[in-house]
Amino acid sequence: MVCTRKTKTLVSTCVILSGMTNIVCLLYVGWVTNYIASVYVKVQEPISEKKLEEDKGDTLRIIERLDHLENVIKQHIQEAPPKLEENPAEAFTDSSLFAHWGQDLSPENRRVALKQFQYYGYNAYLSDRLPLDRPLPDLRPNGCRNLTFPDSLPEVSIVFIFVNEALSVILRSIHSAIDRTPAHLLKEIILVDDNSNNEELKEKLAKYVDEVNARKPGFIKVVRHSKQEGLIRSRVSGWRVATAPVVALFDAHVEFNVGWAEPVLTRIKENRKRVISPSFDNIKYDNFEIEEYPLSAQGFDWELWCRYLNPPKSWWKLENTTAPIRSPALIGCFIVDREYFQEIGLLDEGMEVYGGENVELGIRVWQCGGSVEVLPCSRIAHIERAHKPYTEDLTAHVRRNALRVAEVWMDEFKSHVYMAWNIPQEDSGIDIGDISERKALRKKLQCKTFRWYLVSVYPEMRMYSDTVAYGVLQNSLKSDLCLDQGPDTENIPIMYICHGMTPQGGPIQNRKSKRCLELQENNENEFGFQLVLQKCTGQRWSITNVLKSLSS
Repeated sequence: MVCTRKTKTLVSTCVILSGMTNIVCLLYVGWVTNYIASVYVKVQEPISEKKLEEDKGDTLRIIERLDHLENVIKQHIQEAPPKLEENPAEAFTDSSLFAHWGQDLSPENRRVALKQFQYYGYNAYLSDRLPLDRPLPDLRPNGCRNLTFPDSLPEVSIVFIFVNEALSVILRSIHSAIDRTPAHLLKEIILVDDNSNNEELKEKLAKYVDEVNARKPGFIKVVRHSKQEGLIRSRVSGWRVATAPVVALFDAHVEFNVGWAEPVLTRIKENRKRVISPSFDNIKYDNFEIEEYPLSAQGFDWELWCRYLNPPKSWWKLENTTAPIRSPALIGCFIVDREYFQEIGLLDEGMEVYGGENVELGIRVWQCGGSVEVLPCSRIAHIERAHKPYTEDLTAHVRRNALRVAEVWMDEFKSHVYMAWNIPQEDSGIDIGDISERKALRKKLQCKTFRWYLVSVYPEMRMYSDTVAYGVLQNSLKSDLCLDQGPDTENIPIMYICHGMTPQGGPIQNRKSKRCLELQENNENEFGFQLVLQKCTGQRWSITNVLKSLSS
């Protein structure tokens, strides 16, 4: 499950900084400054399309491709599973499954395909009709084909995690791993079934495993959970069964590309404290075509939703697209030295389901003496589902997991996570479980501070200091409207419909100009009001969480 991120409400969380000179609003991709209360509010003229085209360079093109990738993740991973249609025929014209595929199917076959799509979150009907050994386009940078690797590399155990996966998708994952991993490097494949209720994954999968093991005894091992544990603990279950020096932990809806293993095993052999991610491409959920993703590092925002990043400047300066990309975090699937993974503390099994564990691992590895890399020459295609099998409310699990990470690893910066989620730091009402063992692990490993991590590893991550309040910002003149991020250049703030808040606060006044940020009636505005800086009229603003006195 590559990059999990749940779509959030339209209203942003606002942060008021000390001195009342800045108001900052948060969106899911990070924190962006919306408003600087100096002497005036400036609305910048739109940049002409011609000017934009003239300014586009290689970096901008990369950013655009990363934005496209983010849109795919948002659209195809985060949606909750739709309810099965009582009359699937009525959904044919609305279902995204048939937007680019299936126009020639008969009505009956469309019903079958739609039902499977609603169950799996991808086109299992098509998958069942594709070869298990289908070819993939070689999307590695050109220089990868000329690289040489040591003759002696460590073996790898590949772990596949699944719950209610289509059998053909699992088998294609296995086949691609066997076909595109040198036989002398692939020691075993481990399947972890997290208590699937799909009968096809019992008898038919067991039969396939028996057939493979008859030719190569013990090659495929199966772990079946008696209750659903979630992806995090399932990965640890797979690791416990693995016996090779290196363990690759993957979802069971991937396809390995040619030459994926040698670059990974070489880097780990050189330094066992490296945790490696391949470069991912997309298997489109509707037609199973392969979509090339741009090379990227992997990071996260303050809610701990993972995100793709432009590779750091140091990588671009190398002018070598085969070079490893230094990465602040991981987006899910990864390869690690088996013993080092234990030494570093595995995954946090106190987390629930999944979401945040990949970010936590990346932070922990860096702070405790290891490193994280993305390898351009190791490419793996992954299905971005239209919806997930584990839970309809991923956000609640990610929020809880994020708070565990904040309390153990982020020191004074844990406040940023609470602010991003708009949760009070005291009496949050969220039970994050016992974190004493994780804190003891950090002490035992003598890990660096989170400030070191931000400065040395993730300088792109914006830091905030002297925050006095955060939350939903509401005006007394129009109680159903709240301050929100605007759509215009430089994010000029706007008013938008509120989604609930707890009143606390007063006026927002610039100390130099003595003018206040207030609402003014404007019939041309969508909601009948606009934001202005004007002579104070007594309007008051309320904000959810106050850390310091707003009058100080």
